[in-house]
Amino acid sequence: MRKPCCGLAPEGMPFLFLATLATVVFALAGWVVASLVGLGVVAFILNFFRDPERVVPQDEGVVVAPADGRVVRVAPMPDPVHGTPRMAVCIFMNVFNVHVNRTPVAGVVRQMRYIPGKFFNASLDKASTDNERCIMDLEAEDGGRFTVVQIAGLIARRIVDWVRPGDTLPRGVRFGMIRFGSRVDLYLPPDYEPVIQETERTVAGQTVVARKREPLG
Repeated sequence: MRKPCCGLAPEGMPFLFLATLATVVFALAGWVVASLVGLGVVAFILNFFRDPERVVPQDEGVVVAPADGRVVRVAPMPDPVHGTPRMAVCIFMNVFNVHVNRTPVAGVVRQMRYIPGKFFNASLDKASTDNERCIMDLEAEDGGRFTVVQIAGLIARRIVDWVRPGDTLPRGVRFGMIRFGSRVDLYLPPDYEPVIQETERTVAGQTVVARKREPLG
């Protein structure tokens, strides 16, 4: 796991350095228009790679959003790890959202699997099966298995993960990011139910998207 540097994801530092250097060169050369464009690029990089702290709920049995963005689907979908249909919450991130992803629950990473693929618009349903993606199988403290799928989008071309199988993670900690517009699908265990609806907005590590069902009786 990585902590942000001054609220900026580490992956943004090379981009910020190059953009800042180019802007300084343009300014020293007296190229006003190029300097203004450079400042715009610097501002975009600072905005895209920002990584603010989050207040993670501590209630038992809650599942938090793995990504900032808009919920585009809440429905049963085939789980890519366990092979059976499970309720899924799909969150689309546009280029203006924070792109650092966070764990939905506390647990142990059982596997990480990268699958190469295409780069369709991440808001489309077929992105879940056709696009480049990285799959995390996370076993919660109660034994429930959560599947988190990071999906590259039309603009996103790189998925970055900071965890490995065997890592024990608290709820709401950073585990990776996707660069420049993307999607995260969260598959729930059978004894959990979503408490969020399509079109609602989420904040990674903070918005509650599902809860564990109360036992009958």
